[in-house]
Amino acid sequence: MKRLYPIVCFCLALCLMTPVLAQEALTYQKPPKEIEDLFNAPLTPLVSIDSKGSMMLFMERADYPSIAELSQPELRLAGLRINPATNGQSRTSHYIGLKLRKLLGKEDIAIKGLPENPLISNVQWSPDESKIAFTNTTASEIQLWVIDVATAQAKKVTDLAMNDAYYGSPFEWLADNNTFICRTVAQGRGKAPEPNRVPTGPTVQENLGKKAPAMTFQDLLKNSYDEALFDYYCTSQVMKISLDGKVGKIGNAGVIQSANASPDGKYIMIKTTHRPYSYLVPAGRFPLKVDLYDINGNFVKTLVDNPLLDNIPSGFDAVQTGQRNHAWRSDAPATLYWVEAQDGGDPKKEVKIRDKVFTLDAPFNGTPSELYASTYRFGGFTWGNANLAFASEYWRATRKSITKIINPSAKTEPVVLFDRSSEDRYNNPGSPELKKNQYGKYVLDISKDNSIVLFGQGASPEGDRPFVDILNLTTKQTKRLWRSEAPYFERPVAVLNLEQQQILTTRESQTENPNYFIRSLKAKKNNLAQITFFPHPYPQLKDVSRQVLKYKRNDGVDLTAELYLPAGYTKEQGALPTFLWAYPVEYKSKDAAGQVSGSPYQFTRLNWGTPLFWVTQGYAILNNATIPIVGEGNQQPNDTYVEQLVASAKAAIDEGVRLGVVDPKRVAAGGHSYGAFMTANLLTHSNLFRAGIARSGAYNRTLTPFGFQNEERTYWEAPQVYNAMSPFMNAHKMNEPLLLIHGEADNNTGTFPIQSERYFNALRGLGATVRYVSLPYESHGYAAKESIMHTLWEMHQWLEKYVKNAKTSE
Repeated sequence: MKRLYPIVCFCLALCLMTPVLAQEALTYQKPPKEIEDLFNAPLTPLVSIDSKGSMMLFMERADYPSIAELSQPELRLAGLRINPATNGQSRTSHYIGLKLRKLLGKEDIAIKGLPENPLISNVQWSPDESKIAFTNTTASEIQLWVIDVATAQAKKVTDLAMNDAYYGSPFEWLADNNTFICRTVAQGRGKAPEPNRVPTGPTVQENLGKKAPAMTFQDLLKNSYDEALFDYYCTSQVMKISLDGKVGKIGNAGVIQSANASPDGKYIMIKTTHRPYSYLVPAGRFPLKVDLYDINGNFVKTLVDNPLLDNIPSGFDAVQTGQRNHAWRSDAPATLYWVEAQDGGDPKKEVKIRDKVFTLDAPFNGTPSELYASTYRFGGFTWGNANLAFASEYWRATRKSITKIINPSAKTEPVVLFDRSSEDRYNNPGSPELKKNQYGKYVLDISKDNSIVLFGQGASPEGDRPFVDILNLTTKQTKRLWRSEAPYFERPVAVLNLEQQQILTTRESQTENPNYFIRSLKAKKNNLAQITFFPHPYPQLKDVSRQVLKYKRNDGVDLTAELYLPAGYTKEQGALPTFLWAYPVEYKSKDAAGQVSGSPYQFTRLNWGTPLFWVTQGYAILNNATIPIVGEGNQQPNDTYVEQLVASAKAAIDEGVRLGVVDPKRVAAGGHSYGAFMTANLLTHSNLFRAGIARSGAYNRTLTPFGFQNEERTYWEAPQVYNAMSPFMNAHKMNEPLLLIHGEADNNTGTFPIQSERYFNALRGLGATVRYVSLPYESHGYAAKESIMHTLWEMHQWLEKYVKNAKTSE
């Protein structure tokens, strides 16, 4: 026994060490140089053009942050992510430089006086576009700056720090072009609350018999300390700040969700969040009070004080009861409007009118008047003038979309302008071109003959072909002015001169990256003048071939995919290992599901999450392979999710095999979020793939019991659907290698990191080949350069080992 004792101890220690040995102490890795170089390609600046078509603002984009930057302190409160050092949002993208240029000029205009090493956000032209305002984030605060366009001179507006912790921009221009309404950090607020390690009592939640369905939201409040932090960082003081240095308070400090001025600048609508808070829903559903003040800070009226919205009925067409969505009319000096549900917010109730819209004019002491009654859920107004506006309605369950012409000044019957399915891309009439009115607000640009200009994506069986139409609102007749022609993809941006039929466009092709052009429609051959000359960011991809494949699923649904082949590849070299990347989409119509999306002439843009990097490594890429999940009539799409999923993937692979470029024994499936969910299901329910890569997905649908993606039935209404669609429930069927990657700070509804953790443990316990990579500090979309580089390395290693170099006899 004495001899056996050390052996038993050793074996026991070895058993205890097994979980430790399963871990991998790995530093951040980098992918092959070809992939790294593509990832590090310089970013093309973004361009903002004034509505007069006279000036361009070039905004230089910041590179990906480092993991050191991403690891700075962050508060996750009530659905918000806050940087406590700056009192701003912690995951905001920034610009690091600004330049001006005249639209027809050739030389950039340097802007003088910009802050050193700027981190610029919230860029806004003034109403008359003589100035540009922006925020600059420093190590300790968010500042308000302004640029005088004529002199190209920048200056800081005030020493007051902006509070950008809540939704939306922390400032907006007034119509006088010299004054801002700002949410500022409350003065004299003291130090941030300190945590108390000794609790004062338990955290208690209860429900007294009312139905209160809720999605699986992230970053919710958890206790009284979180509530105190939320109050501290989200409390702001609304201030009126002028360029001459004058400041004035408007209202009291509070958790201000928004502060918006009337078009004429005489009144301010302030929306304030207040207690009681909830640990089940995010800040957008907390109690909300809507107050009116005049521009001098005098209180005018409380419009409504809505309670906590923790019992909204289930369903995508469900809304709250009472007043909602308060806003200003863009075409009137100071007129408020809001919406009120007529069905209790419950889409399951049968009523003739779902919503009503009410308005109230300044000085707001009268009785609200009904402006519009909506048969379906009200979707919003596009304002024109006192006698014409567009009203939109929608019904998500049936994909119904209606646009009506209304007369805001008369009790006339609305006229249906468009009645269509939101899924029907081929018959989308486009969006109306807008103009700035005297208040600097965008409204319909209506000509003397009652016509408007429509810009459209132009979806068609041959791909997207953007267009410009003129629509006569009296006759409802449309005249086409222009349409994009092959071999280019050209998109209208703005009408520069309607009488001269001169428009601003962006134009690109498979080998030419997007640049801005002025197109004259009246001139012969539609003369073009190029005004920007951004270089090709990926010269190493110029010889990569790209084509749009069109093929059918076994049930007759038309499908498409973008096929990319390595530079210099010929079929004589043999079929290639292939990477299929997709994202399923639900439809209520087979015809709509089969419509072509995108254009074969678009320039290939790369982002951190694309699979196209591997075309440099000898893979064929089936990118954006369409995976429609269709449920017509009374059938719901997800009733046959697995069958349609597998059939769509098989059709894509079969088409690649028919072309002689895809090796059917060496195909990988991949996707992000719902695409990750798709990947796990494809590997579970088919033998089409050699391996899979699933990033930031959800795999157990019982953890999202009140609906997910576009499934609005609850788990208890359709348990068989939830179980059949959950890879976790079918983990015993998995027999291909699966790489799971997830950000440990995922903030997306439903994709908690526990989804990947539990799924990995299930697969490991059942003996599957699986690897789980958890990325520190990353949310649903990955941000840090080190994280993304490592993700690309992980994906490359997985593809090389289990796909390209897999033994085809297995």
